[in-house]
Amino acid sequence: MSMLPYLRAAVRPSLRRATPVQPGYDTTRDPSASSAVVDCAVYRGGRRVLGPVCLTPREAIRRVREDGGFAWIGLHEPTEAEFAGIAATFGLHPLAVEDAVHAHQRPKLERYDDTLFTVFKTIHYVDHAELTATSEVVETGEVMCFTGPDFVITVRHGGQGSLKGLRHRLQDDPELLAKGPSAVLHSIADHVVDGYIAVAAAVQDDIDEVESEVFAAPTKGSARGGDAGRIYQLKREVLEFKRAVSPLLRPMELLSERPMRLVDPDIQKYFRDVADHLARVHEQVVGFDELLNSILQANLAQATVAQNEDMRKITSWAAIIAVPTMICGVYGMNFDHMPELHWRYGYPMVMVAIAASCFTIHRALRRHGWL
Repeated sequence: MSMLPYLRAAVRPSLRRATPVQPGYDTTRDPSASSAVVDCAVYRGGRRVLGPVCLTPREAIRRVREDGGFAWIGLHEPTEAEFAGIAATFGLHPLAVEDAVHAHQRPKLERYDDTLFTVFKTIHYVDHAELTATSEVVETGEVMCFTGPDFVITVRHGGQGSLKGLRHRLQDDPELLAKGPSAVLHSIADHVVDGYIAVAAAVQDDIDEVESEVFAAPTKGSARGGDAGRIYQLKREVLEFKRAVSPLLRPMELLSERPMRLVDPDIQKYFRDVADHLARVHEQVVGFDELLNSILQANLAQATVAQNEDMRKITSWAAIIAVPTMICGVYGMNFDHMPELHWRYGYPMVMVAIAASCFTIHRALRRHGWL
């Protein structure tokens, strides 16, 4: 029977009702607790094995080795001391352990003996009433996954990207969870990529807003184009988004195309769906970057045009003022013999000549679009 309905139900939160937390365990870490372990459980036949309220990692792996199944241990921002015992219990490679503890890693997939080490960058869209030059648009975190023959260890860094809901949904699909640790790895990957899709849609709205403002007709008293600082800030946030998406392409291709002993063949084919969604998000993010480049260039071009228009207006008024300045300068010279110097109608005639000259120049400049 096809596993597609079960996979979709497990990794698409919007398609299912929220699952109530089962009694007997809690996946929310208490900030005052001394342990970084969020949850530790044994799964056998796709179902959680009930036992003590809180299993220790050592107890979990002992049960797995004796009775079968696999252990799933979730940690949140463990210290070196907290992770050292778990690393020793499961035989994790020191290099992978160092990466998991210190975080700030590039998305990747590495194999250490019988363990796969996968790093995912989680992206969270930061809601904001108005986009400014200092707005934070996306917030990043990390989920690292150690996948072995009979265990999954997830290490999360950052205040978002919780796997609590995902664990509950998987526990509602015993047939999927019975596929073992690779089913958990696939669900985590799909969960992360689904987050990318949602963030990409929200970022698209921000870009559309900025683009509309840049190309909108300027209102009275407002500057032409948008705020370059806002565009540049949005471009920086898109670049952070791109750094999370682009490096993950290769790991998803490997998981979907290369046979791996630690990945169930029935699960591996569904990594292709994740890789396809990731590729589409990557194309979107690259498009965002290019579009923002174009918007920024258009904004700068509009600013240049506005400056040229201002300079033309200043030059036009300077040309109009130059006529009375010249005439007044001539008649301001202290010579005894000047034409019309003592004429009774000389002053009115000069004023009429000045007004007529200024009016003629003004009309000519308006006709050519300078004023």
